[in-house]
Amino acid sequence: MNMRLLLAVALLALTAVPATAQKAGSDNMEVVGHIPLGHHSSVTDLELEQDLDRPYAYIGRASIVDGGPKGMDIIDLSNPAAPKVIYEFRLEFQDLLPNRGGMDVKYFRTGGRHYVVQSFEFGSGPHHDLGAVVFDVTGLPDPKKVKEVARIKLPDFPGGMHNIFIYKHTNKHIYLLATVPGSMVQVWDLEKVVAGDLSSAYVSTIPTPETPENPGSRRFYHDHYAAFHPDTGEDRFYGGGNGGYYVYDISDIENPQLRISLMGISGVDWGHTFTPSPDGRYVVAESEYQYSPLRIFDLQPALDGKTTNISQPISAWTANWENLSHNHEVRWPYVFVSAYLDGLQVFSLADPKNPQTVAYYDTYNGSTETGFNAVINGAFGVDVRNADGLIVISDMSTGFWTFRMEGFSGWNGEDWGMPDISSVQKWDEESKEGTR
Repeated sequence: MNMRLLLAVALLALTAVPATAQKAGSDNMEVVGHIPLGHHSSVTDLELEQDLDRPYAYIGRASIVDGGPKGMDIIDLSNPAAPKVIYEFRLEFQDLLPNRGGMDVKYFRTGGRHYVVQSFEFGSGPHHDLGAVVFDVTGLPDPKKVKEVARIKLPDFPGGMHNIFIYKHTNKHIYLLATVPGSMVQVWDLEKVVAGDLSSAYVSTIPTPETPENPGSRRFYHDHYAAFHPDTGEDRFYGGGNGGYYVYDISDIENPQLRISLMGISGVDWGHTFTPSPDGRYVVAESEYQYSPLRIFDLQPALDGKTTNISQPISAWTANWENLSHNHEVRWPYVFVSAYLDGLQVFSLADPKNPQTVAYYDTYNGSTETGFNAVINGAFGVDVRNADGLIVISDMSTGFWTFRMEGFSGWNGEDWGMPDISSVQKWDEESKEGTR
């Protein structure tokens, strides 16, 4: 066989063998189900109900760029491998609404009934004063039994509610904590809201302290979290906003008291998502700009009374130094991250000074060179069902995803030597010390 023929055979062999495609995820992360949700950049945050006998997810719909729906979808996860949309809520006057729309969504239970709160954010238009819509979803899976029960409007603070968190306080009340333009975080009594007593449902405002870094009207929160703090017996609020991050005692919900600040942090002008470990010692902090990692802080010096301000992280984590992460859920020692262009990421804080990526899956399949922002696209929201370890992601471009991570079949903090505390509220337990 001459050299020309040998070369031809070699080239034929090379072209006959397909190139190995780049793997989308780690071997220990399984895609269970996926459903596209249509218009580009129209998917925002999401929430899973935690009871296995109520297999529903709620997902906000917004027009982040333009043209998308403004409302909320309900997804049936009876079969996580085949999620399906069973209910769509769309605000009136869709064609007159500017960009943004349904942003954050949370659920709660009271009086034997199940409710969902979908926040809305518009800078102008016919719903510029709408903060949130509350739905009774007790009758699911029958979509005809989903009923709107209240609208929270903010005539004095137009612009809506960007982020929300629902917290079952030790005083037995269920509170909606909402970021409101010009008013930091407002607190609303949700039992009064669903009872139709909106005039007295507003409870208080959680401020940011005024400092040289955030004077006067520049003070704000972006995202926030609340949890019982076992060592002090306090209900605590964790907020990221102008100047950094803040921890308040909200045991007296009408009189919040600042406990710890995280200011003067190199590379942080304002805080975004801010979540503590179950015992309240460590916090995962995000600041939303390209190249910014998630920073890990140890609050122990402040908890011991040695200082009131922490300015140095003990470590940091990123999936890709050129990108950034958005939201996260802590299930110690794991942190589940919706990491925009890097999709679903999971890292471990077993050694808080040395975070390690343990699993991932790239849900985003678009270009990094186009769009309204080259790095703010892809995985937006993340949630975890503690009962069985189901993981869900909302991706701005590709829709809704369900996953399972090998070796993670559920979560209870006590299995890890921690309090059983996460973003998941225990609606059926008496709200008192030690039950969160």
